[in-house]
Amino acid sequence: PVEIRTMSQFAIRSANARFLSKNIARCLSTTALPVSGTGAVAASVNAANRVKAGLATATATAATGPVYSVRAKAVSGQLRSYSTEKPVTAEKHEFKAETKKLLHIVAHSLYSQREVFVRELISNSSDALEKLRHLQATSQDVGAENPLGISITVDADKKTITFSDSGVGMTAEELKENLGTIARSGSKAYIEKMNDSEDTKDMANTIVGQFGVGFYSAFMVGDKITVYTRSATPGSEGYCWESDGLGSYTLQKSDGVDVGTKIVISVKEDASEFLDKSKLEAIIKKYSNFVGFPIALNGEKVNTVDALWTKDKNSISDEDHTNFYRFVSHAWDEPAYHLVYKADGPLSIRSILYVPTKNPEALGFDRIKPGVSLYSRKVLIMPNAENLLPEWLRFIQGVVDSEDLPLNLSRELLQNGPIIMRLRSIITSRIIKWLQEESRKDPAKYKEFFKTFGIFIKEGVCQDTDNQAEIAKLLRFESPANDAGELISLSEYVEQMPSDQEHIYYLCTPSRQFGLESPYYEPFKKHGTNVLFLHHTLDEFVMGRLSNFEGKRLVSIDSKDVDQVLKKWNDADQAESTSDADAAVLTTEQANELTAWMLSVFGMHVKEVKVSERYMSYPAIVTDFDSPAVRRMMKMMAGDSKQSVPMSPCNVEINIRDPVIKGLYSLKTENEELARKITQQLFDNALIAAGIMDDPRTMIKRLNEILAQTVKK
Repeated sequence: PVEIRTMSQFAIRSANARFLSKNIARCLSTTALPVSGTGAVAASVNAANRVKAGLATATATAATGPVYSVRAKAVSGQLRSYSTEKPVTAEKHEFKAETKKLLHIVAHSLYSQREVFVRELISNSSDALEKLRHLQATSQDVGAENPLGISITVDADKKTITFSDSGVGMTAEELKENLGTIARSGSKAYIEKMNDSEDTKDMANTIVGQFGVGFYSAFMVGDKITVYTRSATPGSEGYCWESDGLGSYTLQKSDGVDVGTKIVISVKEDASEFLDKSKLEAIIKKYSNFVGFPIALNGEKVNTVDALWTKDKNSISDEDHTNFYRFVSHAWDEPAYHLVYKADGPLSIRSILYVPTKNPEALGFDRIKPGVSLYSRKVLIMPNAENLLPEWLRFIQGVVDSEDLPLNLSRELLQNGPIIMRLRSIITSRIIKWLQEESRKDPAKYKEFFKTFGIFIKEGVCQDTDNQAEIAKLLRFESPANDAGELISLSEYVEQMPSDQEHIYYLCTPSRQFGLESPYYEPFKKHGTNVLFLHHTLDEFVMGRLSNFEGKRLVSIDSKDVDQVLKKWNDADQAESTSDADAAVLTTEQANELTAWMLSVFGMHVKEVKVSERYMSYPAIVTDFDSPAVRRMMKMMAGDSKQSVPMSPCNVEINIRDPVIKGLYSLKTENEELARKITQQLFDNALIAAGIMDDPRTMIKRLNEILAQTVKK
């Protein structure tokens, strides 16, 4: 047979997808194929409205020699009866020209990865076993010669891969319908039949097949496919179906065939990598590890991990959770939290989710991939599913399984639409609620979680506007009202607020000690008003994006938004002050004279110099300035984080009660040169206190000059 060359290693590209849809539609203009599905390919197939594909059948008798095959051991470990399959007579069937084209497309352009043929054939075997189990459960008269299981045998010498199952098998008519007709899904027809009965509707959920094209994926790696099968219906005969995928197949009776199906793939030269047992084992574990039947590879069981998400959560031990978490995450730590979540409406969802103990990104690794994989009926659809959860939840590990997924024809990609968006919304909301529950259950443990993964929560506040209010409840910050190292939530802050406090106050500060000594915190400390200390560089962006919480504005105490409350406190303080204290400050005229002179010294760096209305022990502070976070962003945009970025003009507030300011008023007339140096030094000191001075080394020379002049006196 002529070898059909692969198309760019079977990679699906947008052009190929359009080509595939166009050609299927063209084929279906004369040959209607019965399949329901979604996507570019399935939509074209749906247009056929379930009309069976016509086959131009020509019967010819071919004298063939006997084909011998020895059965492998059953998966359970018991030996099957050794037998030989011996074809008797062969009928040759020609595919119609349009069907040949469609077969070529399905076998060579539909799937992006050749390895998925393993998933497709195992899924077919699983469906056959489920059908047999259903027939047995409903007390129907069926034959079952061997334990239910799937056996895969790799023979590198003969260059064959054999998939065997002890399932329901097929009759001659079913072979013609299921294998001789492209996109005719026997499993889908079986599901529809089961759904018609209330007694068997639940069993239909265990069937994987939908489209009727999975079998043909074997032609991606094989140049000839031989199928031996015998139906479980009593009195059925065995048959041998064979095709090279080039346009025809033979069908003949075969003696010595056990109940079930055996598929023998003669592997192509360019697909010899799949004859490696270890590679095949890795593929099985990747896609089909949780199939509900034992899978043996060359006699050894492969799928040893159970699908925990299908079990009752109370029956799962901590050891089970640890083992499963390590399997799905490929990590060796233990999960900090676990969640088994199931729902039947509005979507069918079975999931198991974990929070790791360690954050790989904090250890210097690259940005991690999403940790949740998407399954449908226990078969992997998308590992590390990017669209299943928002990016900020990429640290979550686990599995989500849904029977309602709108898959495309290759079952490799999800189709974006309302179902996917709904699934994403449900799972995201449940994770947020889960973390909130854990924070209330054990605050100390949650504090450790937040120290490790708080950066992701803050990222969620900035990115996930739909869930922002609920995510904000997961934030934790330090507060001077609590012991060092203790963290409180925004909800706890609001609960502790006095009834007359309007806003939630915060200060971005490198450490608790800096915050306690900050001139901006002094008036709040004096009046007993709690302030949240934010230590992370991202915190300022988080507060800016959040803006309010439970009806309370989030206000930075170094911004002009606190002017009103500071003026109220200042007025109250002045009303209580004594005449002696008033005499110790500059007069209004002196203050106006000094502020005007200082503004001339500052030049273009300062917009306004005014007398401060806040309580403070510092001689001067800056207000209305670009925050440290904004300046860091400006440096990044400039392309060099070490490059000095010009500072926007800011305001300066002076404390007319401070001895330095009072002395400066007199010094500006007595020694203007020294007064100017002191004024510049006050400005630099204020910039350092605000955390916005790029390089304090620039002021050392001036500071030494001031010290020298002071010592001379």
